[in-house]
Amino acid sequence: MERVPMTIEGHMALEVELQRLKSEERPRIIQAIAEARAHGDLSENAEYHSAKDAQGMNEAKVADLEDKLGRSDVVDPTTLSGDSVKFGATVKLVDEDTDEEVTYKIVGDLEADVKQGKVSISSPLARALIGKSVSDSVEVTTPKGSRSYEILKVDWK
Repeated sequence: MERVPMTIEGHMALEVELQRLKSEERPRIIQAIAEARAHGDLSENAEYHSAKDAQGMNEAKVADLEDKLGRSDVVDPTTLSGDSVKFGATVKLVDEDTDEEVTYKIVGDLEADVKQGKVSISSPLARALIGKSVSDSVEVTTPKGSRSYEILKVDWK
């Protein structure tokens, strides 16, 4: 069973989603099945089949989230320190071509969201940054081409 690195925030977000699926979606679907059953003949009851499909998908999501939470290896970035980039670090970079500054937090695959400034540990950018320190330059091949970044700051928050 492969362990999956995850920040505390990512772990909590999965727990909240799991709780929502169990406490809100499950009862709603059970109610929909009960109402559809009341309509009679189940063999040609589209509402019943739709509700049963929704139940199956919900239970699959619950099982998937429980599996991910069970395999998670939760890391609290605030307990980490050092000058080199590793999982959980918040890294401030400057694009050496455009002088644009960006900040990314290196997180687990399940919680990555570039729009929120969270990049996956397995992304090309994170792989290039791991082990590097402030003032180091990294070359990253992205879908938009090759980019050069200089590390301005490594933070643990």
